[in-house]
Amino acid sequence: MESTTLLPLDELVAKGDSGDTKLTVFMGNNLGYPTLETKLPIYDLFRLSDVANERGPDNDGSVVAQRKLDPVHARGLALYTLKGLIKAAIRERAKCGKPITEAHQRIQRILGVQPYLSLQPIVANLRTAGPGGSSIRGEVVKAANGDVVGYRFWLSQRDILWVVDGQHRRMGLEFVFKFLDDVRLHQKYPPKKQSLYMFDGEDRSVPPDELNVWLECLEVARGICTVALEIHLGLSIEEERQLFHDLNNLAKKVERSLALEFDMANPVNAFLRTELIEKQRIAVTNTDSKDWEGDSGEMTRKELVAVNAQLILNKTNVSSATPTLVEGKLEVAKRFWEAVLASPNFGEPGAKRQTVLAQPVVLKALAKLVYDFAFGRQRNNDHLEAVLDGITDIDFSHENPMWRYYDLSDAERAQHGLEGLTDYLPASDEGKNRDIGAFDSVKGWMRFGPKHNDIFPILGDMIRWKLGLPNRHDRESVAIAAHP
Repeated sequence: MESTTLLPLDELVAKGDSGDTKLTVFMGNNLGYPTLETKLPIYDLFRLSDVANERGPDNDGSVVAQRKLDPVHARGLALYTLKGLIKAAIRERAKCGKPITEAHQRIQRILGVQPYLSLQPIVANLRTAGPGGSSIRGEVVKAANGDVVGYRFWLSQRDILWVVDGQHRRMGLEFVFKFLDDVRLHQKYPPKKQSLYMFDGEDRSVPPDELNVWLECLEVARGICTVALEIHLGLSIEEERQLFHDLNNLAKKVERSLALEFDMANPVNAFLRTELIEKQRIAVTNTDSKDWEGDSGEMTRKELVAVNAQLILNKTNVSSATPTLVEGKLEVAKRFWEAVLASPNFGEPGAKRQTVLAQPVVLKALAKLVYDFAFGRQRNNDHLEAVLDGITDIDFSHENPMWRYYDLSDAERAQHGLEGLTDYLPASDEGKNRDIGAFDSVKGWMRFGPKHNDIFPILGDMIRWKLGLPNRHDRESVAIAAHP
């Protein structure tokens, strides 16, 4: 190729000196405004950019053009990026004919495997470019036949790419490179609460084979792993803020059920698809329906994910799921769902009219008990077996008076043999929600309420009482049960 001097935009005349960074770009026109499109190794993007929030260099508040940083979200993106660097290092080895070591496979397994990884393009503003790019220095790049194939311009030391859309991706990169630099310089993993990699044991020393993998990750981050970048030119703070608003508010958010269906990187979602849907044939829908008359027996994916979050993670959502947290728990989870599917009427058309077990809040109550007795502080194999066996033995019919305990008088409770249940339930003076649902005497249906986090612990107490399990409100009983 040969280059000839260009006077682009307004007057692009002067070439950069040896201290400047050279970028090759394409000219764009976004709704009438000139932009530059390029791609950068992710390390260079991190090095050349910054974010205009309260953490940035201009922290007096006068030029803040970004929302407050969410470190938890940024850390999630850091883990995603690190997972991608591992995959890139493995692919690069395969291209070069090098063997994939056990260390590569071990690290990838711990971080998690997914079908595809990609960082979204970053949108930035070059404030020093001048209106429309009038202050940019650069030149046109032509092929030997004279065709224009791109443009080349230089960023000086004072030129910063201010991130408009992608501040958490950039902060994720900062976490990644800090981790890789710490490992490279000190050959020790950061403490577990700070580390992006959940190493085994308490010894923080990095094994030599793993150190080589991390060095390869740093190498691909500096070279072959790139991210697309759209650079807007000379926007004012007001324009930058408007662009931030438009990019983050005009797009329609993906529906929760669809996002859960597509996300196979999450190990709980992967378990749901491979084990429950494909093997055990649980009927799943993405459409919520409150019409019990036309109930098909299907559960929504969102409901199943919430139950599995309680069962495997002891949480209300699966966002924190990693292969390390999930590993070793799936056999118990399989047994739980096998028992649920063996329960009368579950999963059949009209299931919600036949059994309260078809209501997700009841499944969450059972899932919580299984987690506590299998993995929690109350771990006890006998109690775990009692719950798994009890799923097919408990009377989950709507007519079971146990579900209506709070609506019954003392005399009615005694009539149905529920006196002992009182000690298992939360004290009535705690000021907490005790409205767990309502019984429709005409149709004979017990509908539990929508406040699942308040209700499922109470349902769990009822099941504990029914199965003769330790009372969670009796600390001495729980302690003895956990350490017989």
